[in-house]
Amino acid sequence: MSESNRLLNFATSSELIANGEGRNVLSAIEDGLRNCDEFLISVAFITPEGLLTLKPILKELENQGVHGRILTTDYLGFNSPQVLEDLGNLKNIDLKVYCTTQGSGHGFHTKGYIFRKDESYQIIIGSSNLTINALKSNREWNTRSEVHGSDTYAREINEEFELYWNSKFAIPYEEFIPWYKPRWVRPERFSQRSVAEQFKKVDLPALEPNMMQQQFIANFNELRANHAKRGLLISATGTGKTYAAAFAMREMNPKRILFIVHREQIAKQAMASFSRVYNDPSITFGLVSGNVKKYDATHVFSTMQMMGRYDVMKQYDPKTFDCIIIDEVHRAGSESYQRIIDYFKPQFLLGMTASPERTDGYDLYELFDHNIIYEIRLQQALEEDLLCPFHYFGISDLWVDTDEPIGDMEVTFSNLSTKERVDKIIEKIRYFGHSGSRVKGLVFCSNRVEAKALSDAFNERGIYRTVSLTGEDSQEIREKTIARLTGTGEYQGRLDEQLDYIFTVDIFNEGVDIPEINQVIMLRQTESPIIFIQQLGRGLRKFEDKEYVVILDFIGNYTNNFMIPLALSGDRSYNKDTLRRYVQAGNRIIPGSSTVHFDKIAKQRIYESIDTAKFSDMKLIKEAYFNLRFKLGRIPRISDFAEHGSIDVSRIFYKFKSYHNFLIKIKDKDYVVSFTPAQERMLHFISQKLTTGIRVRELLVLQALLEEKQDVITYVSNELLNTYNVELSEHGRINLINVMTNQFGVKAAQKTFEDSVFIELSNGRYGISQAFKDALENSNFKEQVQELVAYGLKQFDDKYKGKIYPNTPFALYEKYTYEQVCQLLEWPQNEVPLNIGGYKFHKETKTYPVFINYHKADDIQDTIKYEDRFENPGLLKAISKNKRSFSSDDVQTAFYADALGVSMHLFMRKNKDDEESKEFYYLGPIHSTGRERAKEIFMANGTMAVELEYQLEVPVRDDIYDYIING
Repeated sequence: MSESNRLLNFATSSELIANGEGRNVLSAIEDGLRNCDEFLISVAFITPEGLLTLKPILKELENQGVHGRILTTDYLGFNSPQVLEDLGNLKNIDLKVYCTTQGSGHGFHTKGYIFRKDESYQIIIGSSNLTINALKSNREWNTRSEVHGSDTYAREINEEFELYWNSKFAIPYEEFIPWYKPRWVRPERFSQRSVAEQFKKVDLPALEPNMMQQQFIANFNELRANHAKRGLLISATGTGKTYAAAFAMREMNPKRILFIVHREQIAKQAMASFSRVYNDPSITFGLVSGNVKKYDATHVFSTMQMMGRYDVMKQYDPKTFDCIIIDEVHRAGSESYQRIIDYFKPQFLLGMTASPERTDGYDLYELFDHNIIYEIRLQQALEEDLLCPFHYFGISDLWVDTDEPIGDMEVTFSNLSTKERVDKIIEKIRYFGHSGSRVKGLVFCSNRVEAKALSDAFNERGIYRTVSLTGEDSQEIREKTIARLTGTGEYQGRLDEQLDYIFTVDIFNEGVDIPEINQVIMLRQTESPIIFIQQLGRGLRKFEDKEYVVILDFIGNYTNNFMIPLALSGDRSYNKDTLRRYVQAGNRIIPGSSTVHFDKIAKQRIYESIDTAKFSDMKLIKEAYFNLRFKLGRIPRISDFAEHGSIDVSRIFYKFKSYHNFLIKIKDKDYVVSFTPAQERMLHFISQKLTTGIRVRELLVLQALLEEKQDVITYVSNELLNTYNVELSEHGRINLINVMTNQFGVKAAQKTFEDSVFIELSNGRYGISQAFKDALENSNFKEQVQELVAYGLKQFDDKYKGKIYPNTPFALYEKYTYEQVCQLLEWPQNEVPLNIGGYKFHKETKTYPVFINYHKADDIQDTIKYEDRFENPGLLKAISKNKRSFSSDDVQTAFYADALGVSMHLFMRKNKDDEESKEFYYLGPIHSTGRERAKEIFMANGTMAVELEYQLEVPVRDDIYDYIING
């Protein structure tokens, strides 16, 4: 091969790498590391948190023997000795420090990442140091270039790196650290600690509510002004529910309040928070518990167990308290709570919880008259920087032989206390570390026996001091143990008695406020997303000596592992493809500076769990429905599901044909509507076919019919042009008529929806069909159609409006079925059969959709075992149908599509797609690079095919590309 031809395979490409939707600098660096034979990194600044996010992949590279060199500096004293030691301990990394304090005469401020694979290089140069803000959230500009090693740019970058690496000022880590460590002083900069220390100097009355608390107070005041007597605050763990209540009470200025909790320790913490907010000597704070009974305080803080006793309640007149606040109010269905609520008659009853959802059928919302004062969940709290950033690491259960098929293994945590396993756990927690001066960790176990055995095993190592704490331990022991962990109270400064870890089962799931926690370890099966978030939340409170919290989740081989991405993402669509993408690309999706990592085996286990999960299961849908029904206090409207973050209503449409059929199926006693079979089929058609919102024209037809317009096609044509700037072509007109007369679908679908003919031709114009006109005589039916149309239009506005790629009917990275693609391309009928074979050219519309299953099953027939593959995010190799050559019509059309005016579109999905809907990501228009870069190949069965090369008009967005390639 000549040099010029060889270099054709290494075309230089460049792109901007910034932090934004679906991408960030961290993920770009991870991609480079994951796909390299060698890496070179030269950066001025490295923070512990920035390094932590790369530790999983650096360890993988160490295990694979992939070598790297890292050059950093002592410039400004930014890099701590601990960061350098963490890097220096990796066996596959050579580390040098460019010393600016020993006579170099200049600073060192490089920011470059070089990854070599064979003869090609991926180079990232720009503004990003190895700090978490630079990697995930700051406004950063970097250029990623892919070049051949002989390229001038690659040569210059490598020469520059070697120049600094071989400089006399570049000191090997082993020589540098003994000199640096005793001299290093932490630079003065605004860490959380320094900000917190300054905050303490401010007078207490200056303490002001955060954004969430301000909105809550405003809503609380408005609710009381409207004479409401009860209300509910739903607020993610760590966002400051107790302070919110304190600020609201300070503004309300009640004479007496009662604050009820389920544990004495929480009552004491709440009392301290209120005291700090009020800072008013005229207010008295008193505890009513098993140990203390200060009944006469103006602000009483009591455990539910004590206040629920008749002799204690009788100390107060039912109208004594102007306001009663119940913390963790999702427990209020119990007899003790009900007894308290029934006895007292306050002016206002305030409930607070992070997790109002119930699985026992209790209607918590009804208790508070369905008045939700304010609601903020985990994702929003992270976006608004109300919580401490977390770095989650999903680690495979430690009894794993990676050579065995995972699906054949029955892995449990039953032997967690064995020596080998404890050694492995300690290895992981030391490797991933913690933020702050020392570890203050919480370990969640499956049962009391395990918690005790693990604690003992840790103590036997002599590395850590730990205790186990369970529900059997007294309040006094609990408080003492927490003080030992946090180093507060009598244990302040007594380092020899302080604890490193508390092993527990479930007593810290909620309520307890230990903001010092900087490491959470999960050594138990994930039972539910609610419990997962509760336990994760133990580390999410901000604290002065904590910049982030490390979450280590040891994942076993469990059928409900799908709950982990479900909880972390906050997704309620229950779409399997969406969950798989989160597992692979969570770092690109999760808000703020937090990160999510799963090791290879943990990913496989979660994927297997997702594959077997039944997200259209009646129980799941019914539970979601009743949670929403309780929240609203009525039968939810279709739009309510999206507005309140409940399950995607399309799940109901898919499983039950329509919302009406679902309500009939579950026998909601308040739903007494009935329809004819024809009306039910029409609802089925509209629900499944039109409410996706992929385009508005069919919905506009229904809207016009509901408004009794006459010439509906002309009306819709004008509306499309005037409102949406879309011209209805003749192909589009025929397509629209066929859809609305049930002539578009395949024969089986036409039979299923035989009554779904909404328009008919009369006197040369299309108006309402007699069947639909008769159906609309039923006011309940008409109301449901109106609701479906409104929902579909809202879907279009939310998912597609303003996002349609120019000169196409598709939105990039949204998902479409075969039928939807045909519909949007304005084909007269759905002409894509299930055995499409990858693509179909439609002559009349000159459109050519290409459908690719990127990863195919191992048992797929050899005759169609195509090797479609990305060369990079902008270049795809795709195989033609079987028995094709350069002269075949479809191949010729692909070669010369641009010249022929044929629009080619790329749709792609992972092979293991959601069995309930075969959907493809739209990746934009594609263009063949021509016959010169194609080749004829022979398939496994000896038949010929053609390997074509396509240039994508838009390189695939990072998160989608990562999922397709690596997921």
